[in-house]
Amino acid sequence: MDFEFTDEQNSLRDAVARWVEKGFGFERRHAMAREGGAARAVWTELSGLGLTGLAVPEDHGGLGFGPVEAMVVAEELGRGLVHAPYAQGALLAPALLAHADAALRDAWLPRIADGSALVVLAHQERGARYRTDQVGTCAGRRDDGGWVLAGTKSVVPAGDEADAFVVPAHSSTGIHLFLVPRDAPGLAVRGYPTQDGARAAEVTLTDTPAQLAAQDGAAVLEHAVDIGIAAACAEAVGLMDRLVAITVDYMNTRRQFGVPIAGFQALRHRIADVKMQLELGRSMSYYATLKLGEAPAARRRALSQAKVQLGHSMRFVGQQCIQLHGGIGVTDDYVASHYFKRLTVLEMTFGDTLHHLGEVSARMQDTAGVFA
Repeated sequence: MDFEFTDEQNSLRDAVARWVEKGFGFERRHAMAREGGAARAVWTELSGLGLTGLAVPEDHGGLGFGPVEAMVVAEELGRGLVHAPYAQGALLAPALLAHADAALRDAWLPRIADGSALVVLAHQERGARYRTDQVGTCAGRRDDGGWVLAGTKSVVPAGDEADAFVVPAHSSTGIHLFLVPRDAPGLAVRGYPTQDGARAAEVTLTDTPAQLAAQDGAAVLEHAVDIGIAAACAEAVGLMDRLVAITVDYMNTRRQFGVPIAGFQALRHRIADVKMQLELGRSMSYYATLKLGEAPAARRRALSQAKVQLGHSMRFVGQQCIQLHGGIGVTDDYVASHYFKRLTVLEMTFGDTLHHLGEVSARMQDTAGVFA
């Protein structure tokens, strides 16, 4: 199998890396986190690079790129610890709205492409435990034939910065997806900072009018979540790659007993184990991205398999690198601690390791416990 990137994909990676190096250092990230985590300005800057239109079809003003390009961008943004709701706004939203009617697509996709609108998925609910088929939010018909929603969505990424939400809700005929503008009547948003310095929100809908975005919402939501998992895996690879480099540099400069600690055999063995986990995570991130075009059953199992491996890798790499730093590794003013926090949050994004281990197990009854 050919794992080489095309010249166009390498150029895309270089462009993102140059922007990160020039415009998004750790000092900026740290300042944003201290100020509450608002990231709309970064979203606007990414639109200037054309990245917000990466997955938007060309006929709606986007670039029309595919999963591999999305992986390349997510990995570089992770390596730079870039603080922005990129996957939510630029990758998931176009996939969710692709099934809407022409009027809804025409109204929102061009705005996503040019960065003037941020649309995020609001799907998590208390008690759902990461399951996309457990939807408590209700959708009902109005007298004029429109829809109204009632329910609460939790931990909505950048919820208090978004212009609209894609909301799963159930009716008597199943799960549907709806688009709800931020200024819709009956919509209440309560924002708060998250552990990794970003922002999330609780979104409450009380007889809130909404536009139908997808009739078969369950299938569309599953596909979008799988896109989110692949993006989270790619971002995690970039984060781990950079955290390992920071740790190795620290080991080469930190001296103990008059010599750099990088020369201690026990620590060299530990960093070798860390690099092995990093490469396992990288290969499974590639696997996840390449499986996004498969049939739903094969795709869902592959993405869960990738999330299980990335969950193990993120935890191991993060913990080992912090331990190799010692006390400085957990201080707020040191960059490694912020990489560790982001890895910890990503491990729980779109389902934690135990959830996806159960998903893999449920889909392996015909293979006697062996990945195939």
